[in-house]
Amino acid sequence: MPVHDPAACRIPYPSGCLNAIFVARHKRFTVECRVDGPDGMQTVLAHTNNTGAMSGLLRPGSRALLSPASNPARKLKWTLEALAFHDTLVGVNTLTPNRMLKRAWETGAIPELRGYATFQPEAKIGDSRLDAHLTSDGPDLWVECKNVTLVEDDVARFPDAVTVRGQKHLHELMTLARTGARVALFLLIQRNDAHCFGPADFVDEEYARLFYEALNTGVEAWPFVAEITDSGIALGQRLDVVKE
Repeated sequence: MPVHDPAACRIPYPSGCLNAIFVARHKRFTVECRVDGPDGMQTVLAHTNNTGAMSGLLRPGSRALLSPASNPARKLKWTLEALAFHDTLVGVNTLTPNRMLKRAWETGAIPELRGYATFQPEAKIGDSRLDAHLTSDGPDLWVECKNVTLVEDDVARFPDAVTVRGQKHLHELMTLARTGARVALFLLIQRNDAHCFGPADFVDEEYARLFYEALNTGVEAWPFVAEITDSGIALGQRLDVVKE
């Protein structure tokens, strides 16, 4: 059974991370960076799993944090973890919210996760998969995770590009909520300059409409700030949701 220890809700970066200079994004999953090598600055290509727009972050010359690939046979030997935006690091690895959710369950850092005995990642429901399925003696809990990197006027916003897939997830969450299951959306805001959260209606109007419909249907929203350093990511404060 998980132990309540919010201070332990932290995910360290792998050893051997590199500070780099961002140059450009190529295609969908590759970024070009410059790193300091034995013979001066050299170019490296790194994998990014973030297929979003990363609005405002892809600025040539900004600092990037790269982690070494866990699989030595992988073609791209580095993964893009974070990009600097002014004086703050912004986490762009879209796997981090899923990892943080599980860590929060293990440590009891999020009250709503306490009391659940099992945690199943990538759980199949119908023709789809949601990021987590938790069980206990009461109603099951289903959670979908989202990585938030966009902030406008101190408000964290999601999505940063039109997301048909995200709209589909909201429909699935509402369908589950109507069956009596407990359902939540975990929004990890991987930057520290937001004071509240709201859907990005100026980016994806339909997603924003569905977001508030989901709240009215019983879907819970859990927006949390991530505290990011060069060594890792910790779960920070919870933010309020902007009213419709």
